[in-house]
Order: sequence, then structure tokens, then C-alpha cells
Amino acid sequence: MRIFYFLVFFAGTVYYAFTAVYTGLKDMDVPTRHVLIAAYLLVSAGALVSPVMFSRWSSIGWPSAALKHTVHALIAVLLGQIVMASVMFMSDLLVGVRAVWVVLQTAWSATPSSGTTNLSRSPIAGQLAMLSGGMLTIGLLYGVSRRYRYQVRTVKIPIRGLPKAFHGLRIVQLSDIHSGSYDNPDAVSKGVDMAMALRPDLILFSGDLVNNRAAEFKPYLDIFARLRAPLGVFSVLGNHDYGDYVRWPSLSAKQHNLQTLLHYQRLAGWRVLLNESVTIKKNGDALVVAGVENWSGRAAFSRYGNLAKALSGISGEPPVILLSHDPSHWEAEVVGAYPQIALTLSGHTHGMQFGIESKWLRWSPVQYFYKQWAGLYQRGSQYLYVNRGFGFLGYLGRLGMPPEIALLELVEA
Repeated sequence: MRIFYFLVFFAGTVYYAFTAVYTGLKDMDVPTRHVLIAAYLLVSAGALVSPVMFSRWSSIGWPSAALKHTVHALIAVLLGQIVMASVMFMSDLLVGVRAVWVVLQTAWSATPSSGTTNLSRSPIAGQLAMLSGGMLTIGLLYGVSRRYRYQVRTVKIPIRGLPKAFHGLRIVQLSDIHSGSYDNPDAVSKGVDMAMALRPDLILFSGDLVNNRAAEFKPYLDIFARLRAPLGVFSVLGNHDYGDYVRWPSLSAKQHNLQTLLHYQRLAGWRVLLNESVTIKKNGDALVVAGVENWSGRAAFSRYGNLAKALSGISGEPPVILLSHDPSHWEAEVVGAYPQIALTLSGHTHGMQFGIESKWLRWSPVQYFYKQWAGLYQRGSQYLYVNRGFGFLGYLGRLGMPPEIALLELVEA
């Protein structure tokens, strides 16, 4: 049934996107119109097969950077076509409603109308659809130039029972590095320098170091090994780190990939928390950092985490900072059940790398899938911070949702 719905959606997109172009160019001279339609059909053909090309090469490796960027540009065109088709479909609905209204008026009227009513598609509707789709495509292509424009977000978080030695603790949180998407080591290095310039006491990474394979991180290992903090660097695994989204010749090959990824993180000087915790002590006071493997409240994603195991063996009642990649874990298992967890740090959503965040409006398509998708959330005395991600995946850009370096300062509640 899903395939049927997909085919209907695909056919509707093709038809209405072409209708938008055909209608929008209706008033042009014939030779120019034919050239533009031919050019559209050529680009459209590439856009329609771009998801297939992306699916193939993103899993086995891109033959060249040029091909990689071409395919992603065609995907931007495809998304623009979907918007074009949607606008044109709405225009047709309005024409249909108007046609029904005219028929009803004629049936109710005692005197037949002597005039004629034009119910054909307007070139303006086609031009509006083309403008809408074109703006999205151009915007997405512009976003490619913003993918390394790191933004520092500083947030103060009140923690109940925060030990005195940890008042003002500066935590740099990074998430969703996705090193397999990078193509500019110098830009990534500048991002790491920005993080270190914040003088963090503690650095926490909340998962998705790679897209699929441990080898993706190796060229960037030395860059991220520069992340250092007096109280340490701790990390957890995200859903992409397990290699679940590619085919492996054997189970042992997949397991070897995961062990290699863990080895690389340790070489970088990171302590990977696999359903475990560590107690940080300072001036006689204690704070616990716990980390779970990926655990999602959504059935589509993996559940390797074991929160009870991660918290076992903790003595006393020091506040706990939990690293859990998927923010849906917070409401599913953390809130209320484990009041000692004062702060949970997650990522995963990327803010969908697309959205609007301003003083007046905060929106991203990802909010229709995740209740907590970016920034700080509170339930009683428990907090969740969702990082928008340091890297990018799928879409090689960020539009209105810049890559994030979070500086979280703990203060007494």
C-alpha cells in the first residue's frame, strides 16, 4: 500500500510540476517557450532520478566530489518541484471549487446567464508555482554555502542541588558530527578552534560521529583530538554509529566497524560511555556524567540503550548529566522516573537543517516528528537540551538552522 501511495505522489508531482511550467510560460513566444520547456524536462529528468543516485552512492561512497554536489543540487530541484506541484494543485482545487459554484449558481438562477466564465488555468498560477519552487531551490543551494558557518549558542541552566564546586561549570556540547559528509577539513578545524576558544571545563558529545563507517572519521581524527577540557571529554553513540544503514559482508565485519569507531574515539582522547557513568570530582564535590547507547522513543530507530544499567552503582545523590542521542528518550524513560537526572543532552534532529528561528517565529518541519527538536526544554526540575548538530547529513547544507556549538553554563537553581 505504501508503494501505491508513493507512486500516486510521484505521478502527481511530475504532472503538476510540468503543468506549472507549461501554464506559466503560456504567454511567451513559441520558440523561447519550447527551449525553456526542453531545458526544464532535461533538468527534471535528472531531479527525478536523483534520490536513486543518492541512495546508491551515499552507501558505497561517492565517485567524485563533483558528482556528489550535482546529485545534491538535483535533489534541491526535486524539492522545488514538489512545492511547484503543491501550489499548482491548490490552484486547480480553487478552479474546481469555482466551477462547482458557477454550476450551482446557474441551476438556482431563474434567468440563465448570457455571459461566459473563464475557468481555465491562469498563467499567473503557473508563474506563482514556479516562483515558489524556484525560491526553495535557490534557498537550498544557498544553504550549501552555510554548512560550515558554526554558531555558538550560550545557555544558562539552573540545576537543583548543584554542588558548590560546579557553580558556573562551562560545558561545550557537540552533536551529530557526521564526518562522512565533510569535504573541507580547514572549515571543520575552525569549528573545533571556536569550541576550544570557549574555554570549557567539560566537553560532551551526544552521538553520530559518522554517517555509516568508522573510516569516515579517520581523516578528521587529529582535528577532533584537539578537543580537550580539564574535566574530560565524554561521548556516546548515535543511531548512525552502529552501521545499521549499510550492507556488510558479514556480522563480524559490522562489529569490527563499530569497534574501530570506538578505538578512534579513544585515540582522540574521548571517553565513550556505553550504558555507564563516571563520577567527576572537584574540590570534594561530585557530579555524575552518564551515557546510554542509542535509545529512541520512535519505533523506526534502534534501542541499544539501557538507562538502568548506566545509572547502576551511583552512590549518594549527586546530580546526573545524561548523554542520550535521541531526544525522544527523555520523555519516554527519563522524566519523572529518574529525578536524579537533572540535565539530558541530545541531538539527532539537526533541526532538520532547515527552518526559521527568530524572536517572533520558531519553526522547522522536524517539529512535526519530535516534540523536543532544538534548544532547552523543562519538566519540573529536569532539563533537556537538544543540540542542532555540528555537521550535516543528506542535504549538504543548512538553511536557517546553522551548525551549533553549545556552551552550557550550570548555575544553582
